[in-house]
Amino acid sequence: MEFRRINSLPPYVFTIIDGLKIEARRNGEDIIDLGFGNPDLPSPDVAVEKLAEAAQNPRNHRYSSSRGLPKLREAVAALYQRRFGVTLDPDKEIISTIGAKEGYAHLMWTLMGPGDAALVPSPSYPIHLWGPLFAGANIRELPLTSPEDFMDTLQERWEYSWPRPRVVVLSFPHNPTTMCVDLDFMQRVVDFAREREVILVHDLAYADLGFDGYQPPSILQAEGATEVAVELYSMTKSFSMAGWRMAFCVGNSEVVQALAKLKSYLDYGSFQPIQIAATVTLNEAADHPAKVNQIYQGRRDALCDGLARIGWPIEPPMGTMFAWAPIPEPYQDLNSIEMCSMLVKEAGVATSPGVGFGPGGEGHVRFALIENEQRINQAIRGMRKCLDRLDPPV
Repeated sequence: MEFRRINSLPPYVFTIIDGLKIEARRNGEDIIDLGFGNPDLPSPDVAVEKLAEAAQNPRNHRYSSSRGLPKLREAVAALYQRRFGVTLDPDKEIISTIGAKEGYAHLMWTLMGPGDAALVPSPSYPIHLWGPLFAGANIRELPLTSPEDFMDTLQERWEYSWPRPRVVVLSFPHNPTTMCVDLDFMQRVVDFAREREVILVHDLAYADLGFDGYQPPSILQAEGATEVAVELYSMTKSFSMAGWRMAFCVGNSEVVQALAKLKSYLDYGSFQPIQIAATVTLNEAADHPAKVNQIYQGRRDALCDGLARIGWPIEPPMGTMFAWAPIPEPYQDLNSIEMCSMLVKEAGVATSPGVGFGPGGEGHVRFALIENEQRINQAIRGMRKCLDRLDPPV
């Protein structure tokens, strides 16, 4: 049987490592999972308590609104005001989405169609690449080397592409490379888009995961951003609410309202008790992201210090819940799938192969900071025994 949109999908390479992990665990082995970026921290107590309370009310069992409850959108506006100093209109510039992936994919349906093109960073979180393709559009990849080089690459790829790309996809702090940028960078991208009538879509998945004093900026902080940009903000990492699927698309009112029109045909929004609990959480657990950030920074330090001790030093990331590690020189005869497979089989550590994030990710391994520091140190000991070609410092 032939299927339309999925026939061109390549094999999901992460399933290779996942399969090895499952097989090892079935054999009784202890596998430390630093692969899938699935946050392990519990959701705030207030979220769970409010969800249980709201679920007891039968009136909340009916269809809700795909745009999100008014008080929920007001809570998002309040968050943007206190966190970024950005003023948003809850009625016109904010819409609830069923997770950032759903919001992004349907946003691409809204903005793009056959014959259009988008500029997307490479390597990239898979949906960033496939969202435009699902919409029938083409992609032009933007190699991520450094923030300094990005603007030159962006301008060059836009000028030499035909058709001219109408959407630029951004996501900083970046998954998987962990690249971070400042507000001046965001302003330059906004200025670029305003001059060329390009739409910017910024996935701010790691809005509150910045280390050593770094605070990730919102693109909407840039002057004139709401003329050309929308941003996806998720409660997954900041509020440890991954399975709740609660995110928001905010910014340019025309784009937000277009997405609202599309979603009105597709869904009735998240389960209403989840929206109520999310509202209370945004209003009453504003300190939760700072607590989460401190935990992830401790895990980052444990991983990076440990890798340095065994002779695999990497640059500590300034943000995200990941570390992006070039395959060390003594093991560069292996590709990323082979390297990750070896780590599962011989070290008992699951990681993500860089090629799973597109060809630009080959030669790298991604570690997810989803185990506590004790387990991370255990993973380091396993890798020390396995990676005997490394030359640890004396």
